[in-house]
This record gives sequence, C-alpha cells and structure tokens, in this order.
Amino acid sequence: MESNAVLLESKSSPINLLNEMHQLRLLGHLCDVTVSVEYQGVRAEFVAHKAVLAATSKFFKEVFLNEKGMDGPRTNVFLNEVQVADFASFLEFVYTAKVEVEEDRVQRMLEIAEKLKCLDLSETCFQLKKQMLESVLLELQNFSESQNSEEESSTQPSILLESNAAAVAEADQADCPLDPPDSPADRPSNRVSPEMPATKPKEKT
Repeated sequence: MESNAVLLESKSSPINLLNEMHQLRLLGHLCDVTVSVEYQGVRAEFVAHKAVLAATSKFFKEVFLNEKGMDGPRTNVFLNEVQVADFASFLEFVYTAKVEVEEDRVQRMLEIAEKLKCLDLSETCFQLKKQMLESVLLELQNFSESQNSEEESSTQPSILLESNAAAVAEADQADCPLDPPDSPADRPSNRVSPEMPATKPKEKT
C-alpha cells in the first residue's frame, strides 16, 4: 500500500545557506573568482564564488559560461567604471539579500544592478526609489495643506471685523434717518406757513 507524499520544506534553509556562503566569502574560503574593480584611479579586488555571482547576475553568468579556460586557481574578472563602494554593496546584497546605503547612492546601485544584470537588486532599488518619491510627495502635500490652513486662519479675523463693521453700519442706518433731525427741513416749525391764513387767538371771556 502506497503512502501519501508529504512535503518537507525549510523556511530557514535559504537564509542559512546565504549566511554560510557570506561567511565563506568573508573568510576567503572556497572562493574561485577574483573581481577587480577600478574607478578614477581607485582600485580594489574582491574574492567571491562563481556559483553565487552566476545565480544572481546574468552578466557574471555569461562571463563564466563563456570562459574557455581558467587563468589559475581563480578566474579574474575586471570591471571598469564601477565604484569600489558600490561593488562592495552589490556583493553584500547578493550574499545576504540586503544592504544599507545612503539615499543618494540608491540611483548608483540601480545603475550597477542594470550594468551587472542583477534583477533582484534592480527591483529592490526601483521599489525603494518609488517609496522615497511617494514620501517626498506626501511631505509636499502636508506642507501645502498647512500653508493653506495658516492663510485661512490669518484671513478669518479680518473677515469677521468687516462683517461686524457692516452690521454696525446697517444698525445705525435703521435707527437714524439719512438727514439729521436737527436739520431745518425736518425740524417742526412753530411759525405759520405763508400760504395758510393766520388764525386769530381766542378772546378771553
């Protein structure tokens, strides 16, 4: 009787494998390739493992698969126009799947990822640049909203003052006629109008 198949899967194995390969590279054990990097007179050499570089970079994969013979115990690869710090960060990323860089180096890391055809690093840099752009846009939006609220709060008192002044003016016009009461036209006259005949005062009996 056949038994059902079960899946044995380790969640930590890929991480442990990367960590172990990273330690081997740092110690220089089992390394079979030396990468020489030079940029504007600054040069450095890095030892690594062909299998790791070929698995993470199509550029190195093509180089290693097309090489006809080894120059010795290790293969030598020369890279021009790549900064030493950037390639060191690239190696750390392909061996650990993470690396910490300054914000102004993200674009350079994206360029080296495209140059070495490292899809994982390229996607990581692209996503990080997208997050940085969204963060900047959000800050600009918050700043604009705060500026608008400050302008509105500064204009509200003057509007209130103007409305209060208008209300007072309307109230004054309602209580008081346009012509002042002391004007000769509106003052009640005790004199007799010339058109009306004068009445004689009643004689005392």
